Amino acid sequence: MKQFISVTDAGSIDMLVKEALAMKWGVLPVNRLGVGLKLGMVFLNPSLRTRLSTEMAAKNLGMEVQVLNMTSDSWGLEFAEDVTMDGDKPEHVKEAAGVLGRYFDLIALRSFPGLKNKEEDDSEMVFRAFARYSGRPMLSMESATRHPLQSLADLITIHEHKEKKTPKVVLTWAPHVKPLPRAVSHSFAEWVLAAGYDLHIAHPPGLELDEEYTRGANITHDQNEALKDADFVYVKSWSKGDPYGELHKEDENWMLNEAKLASAPNARIMHCLPARRNVELSGALLDSPRSLVLAQAENRLWSAQVVLKRMIESIHNEASNPSGY
Repeated sequence: MKQFISVTDAGSIDMLVKEALAMKWGVLPVNRLGVGLKLGMVFLNPSLRTRLSTEMAAKNLGMEVQVLNMTSDSWGLEFAEDVTMDGDKPEHVKEAAGVLGRYFDLIALRSFPGLKNKEEDDSEMVFRAFARYSGRPMLSMESATRHPLQSLADLITIHEHKEKKTPKVVLTWAPHVKPLPRAVSHSFAEWVLAAGYDLHIAHPPGLELDEEYTRGANITHDQNEALKDADFVYVKSWSKGDPYGELHKEDENWMLNEAKLASAPNARIMHCLPARRNVELSGALLDSPRSLVLAQAENRLWSAQVVLKRMIESIHNEASNPSGY
């Protein structure tokens, strides 16, 4: 695994999930695998679970880790080509990423979309620039379009708790106080579909996700219809695609609560966190035995660890066989 940016980098999802669980259960010792390698964790946006789980995973593998918060610990970055830098951004990504490439063997990056220009966000300009100018393998800790470490943790959690081979998984939109990126929703949809599960997506009109991520899902504007007989319900807010990045202010009645799950008595509740209680879903649901949110957060460690393991193995393989033969 030379990079980890989307589900296409995962190979066999089933094998990746089972390998993560083997480490979780202590039957796959890997504590010395990353000794001698350095991981640079670069944050352009805040984090709690992603930072802690990825740093812990790297250290469990024996790596040296350094964290850089670009918003507070570094210069503002310019990304435009052929620009006269006479504004408020004193450093170009060419030099910044180039320096990181000299310091680290592997770079993990977290960056959110601007939610102003869809074409620019979809192009993954920030990730492409860091990959190009650092020359190092890239691990996504969330990007403008996807959050693969979260999605892998979600599938590990589903695998642990499913009672049938092909569970019904529902992704339901939730109200929020501000417009949120679509990365978690897009990523969750493409991973669940790639795993072969029965995915249903429910949202009000005008909140369609991009078809590239949802092709093959059952999509409805009727939340009650989607929830019927669900095995897992993933609650997530996301902003509009058109007008791009706008908050959908209506439909507060989409907040998930226990009453809405009458037709899904065995459904388990999922959310990537942080969750706004009694806005996105009821506090009672978050505190109930149905909730898997802490299990998901715990599995963030194992999703990061299995991905880093695969990437370290790729680095070792290249070092031992530089000619490619």
